[in-house]
Amino acid sequence: MRRALVDLTPLRISPAFRRLWIGRVVSSLGGQMTVVAVMFQVWRETGSTVWTGAVGLAQALPVIAFGLFAGALVDRSDRRRVYLVATAGQALCSVALAVQGFLGQVPVAVVLALVAAQSGFVAMGGPAFRSFIPHLLPRENVAAGLALNGIAFQAAMLVGPALGGLVLGWWGVGGCYLVDAVTFVVAFAGALGLPPMRPEGEPARPGLGGVLDGLAFLVRDPVVRAALLTDLALTTLSMPISLFPLVNAERFGDDPRTLGLFLTAIAVGGVLASLMSGTFTRLSRPGLAMLGGAVVWGAALALFGLSANPWAGLAFLAVAGAADTVTVVSRGTLVQLHTPNALLGRVGAAEQIVGRAGPDVGNMRGGLVADATSGTVALVSGGVMCVAVVVALGLTTPALRRSWRPGDQPTPVT
Repeated sequence: MRRALVDLTPLRISPAFRRLWIGRVVSSLGGQMTVVAVMFQVWRETGSTVWTGAVGLAQALPVIAFGLFAGALVDRSDRRRVYLVATAGQALCSVALAVQGFLGQVPVAVVLALVAAQSGFVAMGGPAFRSFIPHLLPRENVAAGLALNGIAFQAAMLVGPALGGLVLGWWGVGGCYLVDAVTFVVAFAGALGLPPMRPEGEPARPGLGGVLDGLAFLVRDPVVRAALLTDLALTTLSMPISLFPLVNAERFGDDPRTLGLFLTAIAVGGVLASLMSGTFTRLSRPGLAMLGGAVVWGAALALFGLSANPWAGLAFLAVAGAADTVTVVSRGTLVQLHTPNALLGRVGAAEQIVGRAGPDVGNMRGGLVADATSGTVALVSGGVMCVAVVVALGLTTPALRRSWRPGDQPTPVT
């Protein structure tokens, strides 16, 4: 039973990883609080869903536009220093948001500009952070480290918005932003004691040349390519979030209590899978674990689309959330272990871009299909297409199925 629980070995064997992880937990909570505060402020000042939708655009565009160039910068610099600069930049943006929040009557465009600036620092810090685990942990503990990072993110998703609502009620939006700024101080302190982390091998070429080298590797390496394509299949073909209000109205009487539980069910499934992550982080073949998780995700969402019973529907969403955690951790393990150290920043940037853009495209696809047919058709068709694409990727990428975790490779017969 103990082997089924989350593997805490990375926290025990690496004090540097432990400090970094604690900082990440705290700053992720602050980040979720800021998400709530920004949405609340923009809605209160405009009453427009167009403006609240623009918040997501302000967060996504800098990552998509500059992410690969930031990854190339990470691959020719001390990654620790890049991360510290990016964290300090995010903290300064939070301080600026706090100032305007306390002043009040600031144009919404200013708020969105600050959000976009903060996202620009995320585009730089994200690839740097993703490159740390291979530096700090033995290769056989990479999967466990990624699972612990997943727990930090999911805990923030569960607790952060509720905590943000409480702080909003006590101190207003300015107080919420200020708390976020303080959490970045903890993240900065957690990374301050890390050793220098310069990329191994040839530094990335500056500018577009370094970006093209990273893209060439993504096209050339079958395992990393298939891992990112699997993520795209999940997010672009079967992302369910935009369909929740419609499905709730079509099948569950438009009950707001049911709607509120949809996202919670996915998060609960993810947290449970993370707590039991020893069941898949210790598996010998992360490629097969990723493919299995992706297939279960698509199938569970298709079954959710067919379910007329609210409790069965929530159960399918919880299964989907658990499957997503298995897929994310296993995919991250494959990418980390199959990417040369000199390319970790650029590949991490590509992962970050897929993670930002894919869900937006998937939610748009679901909305368009549902508008032409129904929420049920959109969910079922998306789930089935996701399963089909993932199975095709598994069948056409033998290296993905054969990929072994370090230390578990079979001994060749001589």
